[in-house]
Amino acid sequence: MAEEKRDYYDVLGVDKSVSDDELKKAYRKAAKKYHPDLNPGDAEAEKHFKEVNEAYEILSDKEKRARYDQFGHAGVDPNFGAGGAGGGFGGGFGDFGDLGDIFGSFFGGGFGGGRRANPNAPRRGNDASASVNLSFEEAAKGCKKTVKVTKIDSCDTCHGSGCKPGTGAKTCSTCHGTGQVTATQRTPFGVMQTQQVCGQCHGRGKNY
Repeated sequence: MAEEKRDYYDVLGVDKSVSDDELKKAYRKAAKKYHPDLNPGDAEAEKHFKEVNEAYEILSDKEKRARYDQFGHAGVDPNFGAGGAGGGFGGGFGDFGDLGDIFGSFFGGGFGGGRRANPNAPRRGNDASASVNLSFEEAAKGCKKTVKVTKIDSCDTCHGSGCKPGTGAKTCSTCHGTGQVTATQRTPFGVMQTQQVCGQCHGRGKNY
């Protein structure tokens, strides 16, 4: 079982109404207390130091702080509560993701009144992040660091279209761009409809 995380506000010893300046002061105080340079060989202090940095990283970012205030650790850590096996709620409540597709295959559209997900629509990726080690002086006085962050970018050749230069994708004539086909079957209980991945475009909705 994964170790339960402490509340980020408790980690820094502040309440939820803390201002940005007070938050920074609390962070510097805690970072100084647990900094490895002042606690050599102390594994417990090192653990608290990492905890302090993680808490400040979330609470000093307005967007992340808002998500944390609303959803707790599940709003900022996709692995929280999922045992590291794929990522929590995948973006908060209300977004059923693949679960809706599973129900859609049985009930002809899943949640949301038969709405189908666009197979070619952009999907939000994971947040980009980087770890930076700071000396005690840098943490106390502040500093600027240059970091390298790996991110996914558009292909220079196809610019994200998946097509060779000078060509374009065509809407699949079988599924008409939905990526799915509906099969109707008569049973003793009546007519049943099921949705399957289009065998022509393999669920992409387009032929390249």
